[in-house]
Amino acid sequence: MESLVQWFTANLSPYISEHMVVFLISMLPILELRGGLFAASLLKIPSIQAIPICVVGNIIPIPFILLFIRQIFKWLKKIRFFRPLILKLEQKAMGRSDQIQKYEFWGLVAFVGIPLPGTGAWTGALIASLLGIDIKKSSAAILLGISMATVIMYVFSYLIVGNVIS
Repeated sequence: MESLVQWFTANLSPYISEHMVVFLISMLPILELRGGLFAASLLKIPSIQAIPICVVGNIIPIPFILLFIRQIFKWLKKIRFFRPLILKLEQKAMGRSDQIQKYEFWGLVAFVGIPLPGTGAWTGALIASLLGIDIKKSSAAILLGISMATVIMYVFSYLIVGNVIS
């Protein structure tokens, strides 16, 4: 993750503001809020500014995933070129769904909130959508998970790594 964050900050910073770099990183799958807060700490953006930017950036794609991903995947599977990719994405997402299926709401909160590779709001929303979890329940769980990830990543990025770098 660190190398991806550094690549984005190095290549985007000359063209857009550091705050916008952090916002865009927070919107991207894989990096999400974790990458955004880490980038913000590297760029020395105060946490009071970085946290809302990262949270909003991470939240923006979620309603679209929850509402439309199943229809988009269904449409893309009809196109021979995209079919293997979509099947692989579905298989990968569903391979991580055990915790969510077993505990549903709290499983989704933990999946989104504990910042491990392959977890986060994007994948959590994809799994919730594919499992057919109620949109209100999954939205609340994802927001709670994002809040949890924010606290964890704040501590890691600003209090632990920030002190080491300073």
